[in-house]
Amino acid sequence: MKVVPLGDKVVVKRLEAEEVTIGGIVLPDTAKEKPRQGRVLSVGDGRLTADGTRVEHQVSEGDRVLFGSYAGAEVVVDDEELLIMSEDDILAVMP
Repeated sequence: MKVVPLGDKVVVKRLEAEEVTIGGIVLPDTAKEKPRQGRVLSVGDGRLTADGTRVEHQVSEGDRVLFGSYAGAEVVVDDEELLIMSEDDILAVMP
């Protein structure tokens, strides 16, 4: 099932958490933080301005993005954890 967000919202799937730190320490599941980067799965129509025109998204499907710790709303669709967030919650696009 594909989730189609409305307006300026985007659907993001978190990337997997790192298992080992840069220094080589293996992290147990309880010590892992939720990753703050993910892949954009779908985008809405764009932000609606006061004069009624739509502004296109700066991100597109497939982009790898960084977002804040508390960004978006977590939802589960077909046993898959997704985030639905405003494009304003996205901090950067990574190459």
